[in-house]
This record gives sequence, structure tokens and C-alpha cells, in this order.
Amino acid sequence: MSRLTLAATATILAILTSRPIGQGAVPAIPFDASPTLLHLPADIHLGEVAGVASDSRGRLYVYTRTGNPTVGLGNSRLFSHGGSRLLVFDARGAYVREIGQGAYALLVAHSVRVDAQDNVWIVDEGSSQVVKFSPEGRVLLILGRKPEAIAIRTPAAGGAPPAGGRGGGVPGAGAAGDQFTRPSDVAWDVEGNIFVADGHGPNARIAKFDRDGRFLTTWGSRGSDAGQFAIPHSIAVDAQGNVYVADPGNKRIQVFDNAGTLKSAIANVGVPTALCISPGPHPYLYSSHTGDTYGMDDAAIYKLELDGTVVGSIGSAGKRPKELGLVNAIDCRVANTLYVGELANWRVQKFTLR
Repeated sequence: MSRLTLAATATILAILTSRPIGQGAVPAIPFDASPTLLHLPADIHLGEVAGVASDSRGRLYVYTRTGNPTVGLGNSRLFSHGGSRLLVFDARGAYVREIGQGAYALLVAHSVRVDAQDNVWIVDEGSSQVVKFSPEGRVLLILGRKPEAIAIRTPAAGGAPPAGGRGGGVPGAGAAGDQFTRPSDVAWDVEGNIFVADGHGPNARIAKFDRDGRFLTTWGSRGSDAGQFAIPHSIAVDAQGNVYVADPGNKRIQVFDNAGTLKSAIANVGVPTALCISPGPHPYLYSSHTGDTYGMDDAAIYKLELDGTVVGSIGSAGKRPKELGLVNAIDCRVANTLYVGELANWRVQKFTLR
């Protein structure tokens, strides 16, 4: 892993957890696995798989920490790019193409998601940007700005440095707008509003924008109280517009209404690191559990009702097929089919639930 990845993982899992409450009573869901689903050209290799997502035609998008990072000098500043790649595969796993090759924002992959119109969104914690690509691979929208090589922050009144994230204020609350600090995930409601989990750096918040990228509101700050986050690591939105946020540092999933008012918390699923809500008349919430720093000793994916009731568990920690190593992404667009991206095992597995 990169130093950045190791530091982030250690922060998330600073307090290691035991298995979820009632783990012994949770039934194991039988499933089949395809661990060698993707077929890559000879000159392309997967690194850490930070994100995996599918579109309406079954194509897979894999955002992986691999490539040839480069640094250039311009206007007395350093510009870096190229540390991650966004790869496209067909429904059978055959390599199709690459999107965004050489783009300024692709540096340290964290998430990829596909919206209802098949637009492809990446979240990059290295560049602190969220980028929307068209299905054809053209840039449509950019949220955030890559930080300068040397950050110069203006002290607050009285000479004390600002206490919050990027923008100061309440610790972790950030500033009004898209001043992200290493964001982690993105999701949308049925109206097209955009929700960004912003929390691998000093910020620990959810930022909401309209479908055109205009800032609407933000909520959350760093802490362990209700409505606060240690690290908002993954996000999902249900059909009613409720926002589910994985907060691994506090070992819980918090559920908010569309405006950011806390509704409930789910605290019986260990250390949640990746979330996905399936579509259809009976949606389920899938949550990956990573109970140790590298996710190689204590891991599972949990299937839950939206009220937090655990239906069953999928997989366990390890390197073999059907096993899990630091799951950072789950795609659940098709009923009973999961695509799982792993950081520690550098792979995408397809799980078919029986």
C-alpha cells in the first residue's frame, strides 16, 4: 500500500473491533464467486481496487490505484497526476477501454459510482476532487479543486490557526462549498441532488449540491456524538432520499433525512467501510466490515434491511476466492449480485447470492 493509504487505513481503524453484536447468530448466506472476472491486456495491471461500479448495460468501471504518477512544474508550482486509472470492462469482464487517461484529477482513487443516467463519477482523495464523466467518457462536472503544492493558510482572528477542516470553523465541519479534503464517496437522490462524503482529511462532513453542482448545505463535524463522524467513509441514498453514512471510526452507520437531520444509527455491523443499497421494491443495505487494519483477519459483508436488521453475512477474511481483503467498494445494482473491490487483494470479485 502507499503511505497515504496506510495512514488513512490506520486512522479509520485506530480502535480495532470485535465481530458485530450477535455475530454468532447471524446466518451465513450461501454464494458463488468469480474472483478472476476481469481480463486485462498484458500491459495493464490492477493495483488496489478502490472502486467498482456497473451501469445499466452491465459494463463495469474499476477505479484502481495503479499507473505512472508524474509531477510537472508550472508557474512555480508542482502539478501531479496519473497515480490511478479508470478502466472499463464489458459484462463478461473483457477489457474495453480507459477513461480519463492523464486527467489532472486521477491521483489516489477512492470511489467510482454510476448514476441513473449511466454517468460515471470518480472520487479521488489525492486530488480532493469529484469528477463526473459522460457515458462516452467526457468530463461533465468537477467538484473540488486539487490543493496547491504548498498550502498557505491565513490565521484566524487573534493569530490562532483555524480549527476546522479546509475553511476553518468547527473541527471537521469544513467550509460552505466544495472545498474538500480527501473526499471518499458520492451518491445521489431521485432528484439528482449530489451528496459527497468528505472526510479522509481534516473535514468530517457530508456536503450536498444540486444536480448542477450548486452548493446547498453541509452537515457533520469530527467527533463521536450523534450526527458527528470520525471518518465518513462511504455513503448511499435510498429511494425516499434518506442518506446512509458509514462511520467506521465510530463503528456505526448513521441515517439522515435528505436535509441532514439525524434519524437513526445502526451499530451492530462492526466497522462499516463500504455501503450499497440495492434497487427494487425490497431494497437491502450491504455493508462491508473490516475489523483489523489490513482487513485480512476479520472481514465480512453484511446484508441488512434498511432498518438495520441483519439478514446474513457473506464471506470472511483471507486471500482465497470468496474471501475478503480490505473491501473498499460494493456494487449491488443487480439483485443478488455483488461486485466487490478489495484494496489488500488487488482484485474485483463477483458474488452471486443463492
